[in-house]
Amino acid sequence: MRPPEFWKAETDGRDAALALRALLTPVSWIYAAVAAHRFRTTVSRHAQAPVICIGNLTVGGAGKTPISRAIRAKLGPHAHTLSRGYGGRAIGPLRVTPDMEAAEVGDEPLLHARDGAAWVSRDRYAGAQAAVQAGAHAIIMDDGFQNPSLAKDLCIVAVDPAYGVGNGQVFPAGPLRERLRDGLARADAIVMLHNTWSEDTPEQPDWLRGFTKPVLQAAVSPIGEAPAGPLVAFAGLARPEKFFDTLEAVGADLQETVPYPDHHPYSDDDLAWLAQLAEERGAKLITTEKDAARLSPEWRARVAVLPVAARFADEAALDALLAPILSRITAAHGEA
Repeated sequence: MRPPEFWKAETDGRDAALALRALLTPVSWIYAAVAAHRFRTTVSRHAQAPVICIGNLTVGGAGKTPISRAIRAKLGPHAHTLSRGYGGRAIGPLRVTPDMEAAEVGDEPLLHARDGAAWVSRDRYAGAQAAVQAGAHAIIMDDGFQNPSLAKDLCIVAVDPAYGVGNGQVFPAGPLRERLRDGLARADAIVMLHNTWSEDTPEQPDWLRGFTKPVLQAAVSPIGEAPAGPLVAFAGLARPEKFFDTLEAVGADLQETVPYPDHHPYSDDDLAWLAQLAEERGAKLITTEKDAARLSPEWRARVAVLPVAARFADEAALDALLAPILSRITAAHGEA
């Protein structure tokens, strides 16, 4: 789903957008009330290992997966990831291996499985328990901030600073998954994941005023160089333009950019059309790691990938945030 224009902070006074938002506002009150009621009435269960949740406040992507992967690298080889497996049919708990298909387990868990042990489970507590039984010393949840069934020891909220919290309203009148004040009250830290680095210290957005916990700055950093020669880029993300901007930032020769909805399942017709477009431009196809996970092995071999990682401006601040978790792991196991 592509975010509607009226979810943005500014709608330029367009009457139709404002009218639609007004019509949806009562529905958003119900959505927010249901979310709040779920937290009040659900008894969270604790896993037998520390749980770090990387979530977001809004519908759609904000960079949870690269942040999860960066944090996992700091927690050591016995850190397991846990996801719902959005877009996959597996209910779980199921341990993911890199040779599985996105249609079974979702695209993001396949990326995590390349880093080490990864699990998908609709029941997050059951997934956490399965991970612990398999030797997990810590569990990193990619998403699940709005799911109270599994108790979290550390909640880190990913935010795309260019989008922020949109118009500040709850779905469907806006992009928020819950009332902003409720989400911020549970957050232990915010990570502003920028698309490119800036030497300037960013200003605190108005919606974060009063938030006294750590606010970390990070950016998407390409791993390696873009392929030489003309390129046709495609991406099925919440905001595909972020990938296209990253390619331009590394000097890619972009001939065309083709956006798709988040988690788009590429059909043979989609890919044949993209291949024809690239041929007409004398170019090679390129996409994200996440999109490549949804391609067949045959198509994957024909498409270039630009991997990215989350790089933190202040690694010491991230280390300080994770220090209590690492201390618990060391006390229980002697090492991460």
